[in-house]
Amino acid sequence: MERDPFKEYIKESELDTVNRGYVWSTAIGLQAVDGLKPSSYLIDTAIKNIEGKITLKEAQNLIDTYYEESPASTFDDDDRTEEADKVASRIAQILSETAFSFSPLEYLSIHKKLFKGMYNHAGKMRTYNITKKEWVLDGATVVYGSASQLKATLEYDFSQEKEFSYKNLMMDEIIHHLALFISRLWQIHVFEEGNTRTTAVFFIKYLRTLGFNVTNDIFAENAWYFRNALVRANYTNLQKNIHETTEYLELFLRNLLLDEKNELRNRTMHISGYFTEKVDIETKKVDIETKKVDIETEKVDIETEKVDIGTKKVDIGSLKFSKRTVHYIEILFDEYGYNRVFGRSDMMVLVGLKSSAVSNLISKLLEVGIIEPVTGHGKGKYKFKNEVC
Repeated sequence: MERDPFKEYIKESELDTVNRGYVWSTAIGLQAVDGLKPSSYLIDTAIKNIEGKITLKEAQNLIDTYYEESPASTFDDDDRTEEADKVASRIAQILSETAFSFSPLEYLSIHKKLFKGMYNHAGKMRTYNITKKEWVLDGATVVYGSASQLKATLEYDFSQEKEFSYKNLMMDEIIHHLALFISRLWQIHVFEEGNTRTTAVFFIKYLRTLGFNVTNDIFAENAWYFRNALVRANYTNLQKNIHETTEYLELFLRNLLLDEKNELRNRTMHISGYFTEKVDIETKKVDIETKKVDIETEKVDIETEKVDIGTKKVDIGSLKFSKRTVHYIEILFDEYGYNRVFGRSDMMVLVGLKSSAVSNLISKLLEVGIIEPVTGHGKGKYKFKNEVC
């Protein structure tokens, strides 16, 4: 987890600087829902705008020019950094504008503004049905809206929300209703791609019209949690005694709107319940300096501990990992899941190890095939493998 380059600006006393800092922090943080990470060039450009050296329009022009002048061979085929940079700058632009209309057309328009030139379906409803394997559902999928009924379903949800009255409701009731509304809107999954980012931007704009001052870093730091909470709000499996619930989404909203400090951990949402049974390293710190845990002597036979991280069991079988190493794996997976990319510095901050120790951990995980190197995100980047034998 890298240091947020915008934290210092959010703490400024100058209101315009603070607002620009929040806007950019949110815009960049939302790219994490699709495992994307903006470039250092985008970060530098954003800082120039936050400091008032350039306008948002000038920032967007710089980003567009940067990719126009960069030869295609500079980037890998699977490199989506350009998408992350351009979409982040466009989110910053939209969140900086006060204009808003609560309507399906506005929702479609936001998608078009965000992804024009990125997706050929920008601003258009999908024409086929979709499924998506979800880590939090152990590989299962949410039942998304039927392609033949998208327009009607979208219009119905908007009409229902327009007719709803928040008058005389307690804040708990307001939070609950907002969670229901946004989870249902997201469940339709109107677009082929980009649904969560579009929904988040639309929702922030809508919340402002309701009088909420959405100026904190909750979206920026918990974008993947937000998506997983939306997933859990739309999944039921009666055979496994799993029911759709907005409880996780409501925790997120309470932090966002009421500045509460509820713990937002992806592991608590996993339907297997496996991750909630594990020791939380954040609350049970072990002082390595004073307790000198011998990683070689404290072996755990993973044949009896199968880590379920998706549609397959990760049977590390004959390999021997210490309890501490297993905990590090859990912490990393809880933070990054399958979709997010991470590097050595991210791991150092997250698990609290020095560079040499993290290098050894990376080597172990690569050797057994738990993680794999990825291209298109800079040197030394990794992600968890979807299928581990």
